[in-house]
Amino acid sequence: MALKSAALKSANWKISDLPGLTQTDRDHLAELGITTTFQLLRQTRTKPDQESLSGRSGIHLRHLQKWTAIAQLARIPSVGCQFAGLILHAGVSTLTQLSLTPSGQLHRQILKLQVATLQRPDLCPDAGQVQVWIQQAQLLVKTEKC
Repeated sequence: MALKSAALKSANWKISDLPGLTQTDRDHLAELGITTTFQLLRQTRTKPDQESLSGRSGIHLRHLQKWTAIAQLARIPSVGCQFAGLILHAGVSTLTQLSLTPSGQLHRQILKLQVATLQRPDLCPDAGQVQVWIQQAQLLVKTEKC
């Protein structure tokens, strides 16, 4: 599937769409004006930014770092919030890392994860979908200088 970089834009999601956030966490972030993934990414660019947000929000730093990684991966339109956590749990935590991961390797990692945790290989995205994720990550890294 050929992808055009001009047509590919980073996806922005409601913070409530990110997996793993409790209502309390969403409320703490909303009090600080963070209601979208782009807002979260802007306020967690560096480790000092993350530490500052952790202190202001009362949210554990490790949770913020995980959500930041998921929000970063969710920028890929075909990944979104639906698959970002799966990719993270398969061992890929950045757009750059995803863009450099061979699709067959990532597909095997995800399949292994699905079988180990859910015992449901049928829920694994197919190899073609994984390839699209990687292609879109490559385009975003190239065009946005992530």
